[in-house]
Amino acid sequence: MITPKPGSEDELRRFAELQSRLPALFRRVFSDDREPRTVVVVPGLSLDQDVLAKISGGLHYEERQLSMLLLLRMPNTRVVFVTSLPLDPVIVDYYLHLLSGVPASHARRRLVLLTAHDASPDTLTQKILERPRLLARIRRAIDDPQTAHLSCFNATDRERTLAVQLGIPLYACDPRLTGLGSKSGSRRIFREAGVEMPDGCERLRDVSDVVSALLELKRRNPGLERAAVKLEEGFSGEGNAVFSYSGAPQGADLAAWVRRELPKRLEFAAMGESWERYEPKLQEMGGIVESWIDGEKRSPSVQMRITPIGGLELISTHDQVLGGSSRQVFLGSTFPAATAYARDLHEVGERVGEVLRGRGVLGRFGVDFVSVPAGQRWQHYAIEINLRKGGTTHTMQMLQYLTSGRYEKDTGLFRVPTGQLRFYAATDTLQKDALRRLTPEDLIDVAVEDRLHYDETRQQGTAFHLLGALSGYGKVGLVSIAKTRDAALEMYERTAHVLEQRAIEVPERD
Repeated sequence: MITPKPGSEDELRRFAELQSRLPALFRRVFSDDREPRTVVVVPGLSLDQDVLAKISGGLHYEERQLSMLLLLRMPNTRVVFVTSLPLDPVIVDYYLHLLSGVPASHARRRLVLLTAHDASPDTLTQKILERPRLLARIRRAIDDPQTAHLSCFNATDRERTLAVQLGIPLYACDPRLTGLGSKSGSRRIFREAGVEMPDGCERLRDVSDVVSALLELKRRNPGLERAAVKLEEGFSGEGNAVFSYSGAPQGADLAAWVRRELPKRLEFAAMGESWERYEPKLQEMGGIVESWIDGEKRSPSVQMRITPIGGLELISTHDQVLGGSSRQVFLGSTFPAATAYARDLHEVGERVGEVLRGRGVLGRFGVDFVSVPAGQRWQHYAIEINLRKGGTTHTMQMLQYLTSGRYEKDTGLFRVPTGQLRFYAATDTLQKDALRRLTPEDLIDVAVEDRLHYDETRQQGTAFHLLGALSGYGKVGLVSIAKTRDAALEMYERTAHVLEQRAIEVPERD
């Protein structure tokens, strides 16, 4: 098979031809659970590797998209799931036994697991492209390319090349449009959509531009106490830092003071980050500076999707749980967002979505906010757009696929087929040293023995992910589903407590 050179006009033409299949595929296949299809899942994070390296157990984040295995509940769906390293069979069996109404053996026959056997920090897509025989095995695993598509965490030029070499369309944003989801691109979209955002400066190319932006913000608002500095392509808050104006002089001395103090005063969101590492990355990718929003605040988000036929679909809202020294690092979420403002997020999300749809964006996107009380209402400041799957994608998929429920636009609540409501609390970062003593099999034993495991009959309980990071990093992800928000939080806390306690127990001898 002769493949075009990556980035060439021939590749772009072939990619456009493949993408033109999506509307018909969406109308015929996506709307009917019984229609045959193949979903090729490449779950690697094609993000800046230096920033990604700061995430503990980052390689195992490929496992977050194992929620896609629940697509096998559709009886004629085939899933091809590719990973950097082989998956523990215990983990695969765990997901297959979460399927409702489909025997695990039936689902297993329609699942193809492939691996690059490569633990290097390269992106998974690059690992696949470098292995022609692995590519050939993926092609052979696709029943019918006319009813297949490629699913990935985020789309870059590499994912475009992979789609062309596999001969199937990519259900994600065209890589040529991903700049719309950068920090500067987000601010431009917010401005066009008429959405409120913090005062700031974008398209900063280097440290000199950052200094100028910090000066400009202080001059526009003399009472400003802090400002956020963000790398253009940072994610999960890992590329963010906060600059304090405390003790800043007035007048002409301010410029020299900011230049001198910037390397010393930046408080980095990422643990262990330093100016010596941050400055080169800032010079490489640029960034933005924004006024810091002070006061009582929350960090909600809204998730939406633009379909291949131009539909704008609301998926969910969440209240994000943030950590780190300046509370900018994503740790988890509660679903749905507070009823006091969930529908406000719908409205803002739709305005942003209309602009993105007009630019030709396809697939999932999310909008993050900082929200503060304003009288009887909440004031929402849009912070960034994520043109990709995110930290709430897999948890929401778990809820939808496990319960067959739906998110209601009118109420901002999630209702299962019986009419009951469901809520959840979730995290990717339950991390304790004690948890290193557990294997995935141990965790499943504990979940069942202590009645933590998700119960299909009650449609409540805890489902786990990131099981592969458990023994090596003491880290696991979970989503605790219950009938009320308080019950979900209580279940989450109980799950975390029980896992840690059982990990430090010395089991009795047989």
